[in-house]
Amino acid sequence: MTKDMTVGRPFPLILNFAMPMLLGNLLIQAYSLIDAAIVGQTLGMNALAGVGASSSVLFLILGFCGGLTGGFGIPVAQAYGAKDYVRLQRYVRASYLWGIIFSVVLTLVCSFLCDDILRWMQTPEDIFHEAYIYLLITFIAIPCNLVYNLFASIIRALGDSKTPFYALLIGSAVNIGLDFLFILVFGMGVGGAALATAIAQLVSIFLCLWHLKKTPLPMSPNGKEPVTLHDAWVVLCMGVPMGLQFSITAIGSIMLQSANNTLGTECATAFTAAMRIKMFFICAYENIGIALATYCGQNLGAKKYDRIRAGLKDGLLMMLVYSIFTFLILWFFARDISTLFIYKEETQILAYSEQFLRLSCCCYVFLGTLCVFRYSLQGVGKTKLSMFSGVSELVARALVSLFLVPAIGFLGVCIGDPAAWVAADCFLVPTFLVVLKRLNLSAEKA
Repeated sequence: MTKDMTVGRPFPLILNFAMPMLLGNLLIQAYSLIDAAIVGQTLGMNALAGVGASSSVLFLILGFCGGLTGGFGIPVAQAYGAKDYVRLQRYVRASYLWGIIFSVVLTLVCSFLCDDILRWMQTPEDIFHEAYIYLLITFIAIPCNLVYNLFASIIRALGDSKTPFYALLIGSAVNIGLDFLFILVFGMGVGGAALATAIAQLVSIFLCLWHLKKTPLPMSPNGKEPVTLHDAWVVLCMGVPMGLQFSITAIGSIMLQSANNTLGTECATAFTAAMRIKMFFICAYENIGIALATYCGQNLGAKKYDRIRAGLKDGLLMMLVYSIFTFLILWFFARDISTLFIYKEETQILAYSEQFLRLSCCCYVFLGTLCVFRYSLQGVGKTKLSMFSGVSELVARALVSLFLVPAIGFLGVCIGDPAAWVAADCFLVPTFLVVLKRLNLSAEKA
């Protein structure tokens, strides 16, 4: 069911749109946590470290896919807000064409370079095999990830965040069931965890496609509206900068993880567990941001700029409340939660994980601010400006990796993300305020 976000109070619109996405992302993170728990508790600490050794690389590639397809949804949202349904359908078809091209290219390139990537990251030899198997299967399954994100992005652009959630709900159940089957019954190891995720994404894809074919607007891939070169260019110019923004951010994360890998398997294992826990708690920020991107995109198309400012304020309020909530949980229970993945006897690894989570949760307000302003900037079509915030994150993480980690060890790794969030905020906040001021001025002149 589509939803017009150009009318009504911003706060309930954004919250209602964000909640199904939040539940969906919690499902993703939940089965990611279950993957890690099963791997760590049944296959051992080396297997867990092997899965985690490639996490930054996966963020680079899959983050690009998510950003790319999210960008494809921006012109769709703007066309929907402007009630220009012919242009909307052309943008949708252009998105499908680009989705096919990027799926093929990324799968071939990443699979071919899999071994080299892990060696560039200085992956420890005792976990190299597990990391390679997990990463290769995930690379081969890139089309599953990209196509699901593409369908979900288009559906959300029309104001419907519930359908992707239902698709994820069913996919998550399939993923968890296959985890137990492949790892515990068939003994497939870390490869079984990666394969289970790929199959679950295929299930979600078919459910989204079934919904798109039923949508009142002709939205399925075999639609009749022809695509012009201009349409394809508009979609590409929105998608690529958003994808690159995630990739640029991920390059900094790869540098940080590579620096952490040099500290040994204990630090690699602690980083893996702490990152899985962190991702579970911070996905709410991304969901608030994605809701704002759709909200801002529709209202930009409708030329209702005052509503964009009001939505920004409500998004910041939601972020602040959630930041207080996560701080209270992680500050007091970081070590207890870490024991889901790490043996209680591994006291040093647990201490590292607790240190990482405690320091991070103190700075989540900066991450929340980053998500609110970055996605709002993307929603008003300024994806290139948004990309530069990723450069700020890259520089901050690079400096930490090159200087702090060698000097102070794992504490430097813990400082990496907060430093990147603050650096990005210093760029994003003033930039978006200037963009919004110019939109209001152009509206007054008109």
